[in-house]
Amino acid sequence: MDDERVEDAQEIVLVARKGGFGLPTACPVCLPVYCYLRFAKVNFKLRIDRSNPDSDHIPYVEYGDYVALNNEKGGVLEILNEENIIQLDSELSKDCFSDWVSTKVMISTWLAEAVQYELWVACDSSIADYIYFSDLPWAIGKVLHWNQSRAVKQLHGITKLNVTEKEEEIYRKANLAYNALSAKLGNEEFFFEERPTSVDALFLAHAAFVINALPETSLLRSSLVKYANLTRFVETFKGDMLEASCSSSQTASPFEASSSSVPRTKKSKQSPKPKPKKRERTEEEKSFRRRAKYFIAAQVVSVLIFLTVLGGMGDFGVDDDDNDGLAYDD
Repeated sequence: MDDERVEDAQEIVLVARKGGFGLPTACPVCLPVYCYLRFAKVNFKLRIDRSNPDSDHIPYVEYGDYVALNNEKGGVLEILNEENIIQLDSELSKDCFSDWVSTKVMISTWLAEAVQYELWVACDSSIADYIYFSDLPWAIGKVLHWNQSRAVKQLHGITKLNVTEKEEEIYRKANLAYNALSAKLGNEEFFFEERPTSVDALFLAHAAFVINALPETSLLRSSLVKYANLTRFVETFKGDMLEASCSSSQTASPFEASSSSVPRTKKSKQSPKPKPKKRERTEEEKSFRRRAKYFIAAQVVSVLIFLTVLGGMGDFGVDDDDNDGLAYDD
């Protein structure tokens, strides 16, 4: 690993979704990368992407001219490790390697799936809407939320007939994971060899999100807080890892339309009196602008109608007599 390059704070940038619930980023997929960089004691900039709420390339890390996207090569953490950019696990002994792998997989699957289920199916829509869609127009946000919720149900094979069984299975696996993690951690500060690894980053991000973002009525949250050593783990690192300030920037990412300069230049472009140029629009120009607005509105309505019809024609149709609210048939 090239230590000189890694230590250059100007070269490492984490692009993530916005913060909330007392967390630097409220996205459960972005937070593990943030914790990983903090555990690695790397100086980095945090940029917030507000224009790609349903994109799977977020989070991503910019490292000089190199970009590690979340939807490539197993995710950002795998890329950082494989490319020898930032490694937390390189010094692990061979004796604990198999245990470390199984623990990491358990957090990345069972616990990640449980959070996904709570966020998009079990809990009300307000939490997910705040994290992903609060910066979008209401109608677009509702469509995207419906589409994501439908995708999660399909991913887990949830239908109106098996929802109870699927839910029990998800929470059963989560409880087993918490029990195993509690036994593994014991009274130690870290999970493996008295030093931070990617397992610590993954679990800290998971537990911090569950405790801070999910409501008290959450079954997943209730299961987690039963384990005193796991909650202690979160409290131990929350102040240093999640609340300590790091270099951050709210500038737009390369994947979004750059609009960050608009509020900064507002005052310089304002004048105390209206200029005559504002009165020079002809009736033809005004008519064109009105038609453009109508055209955009018509396109939005068309998208909404298309998605509604598409959902109704799919294999997983809505059953009006189904009280559980799931939109899937067998």
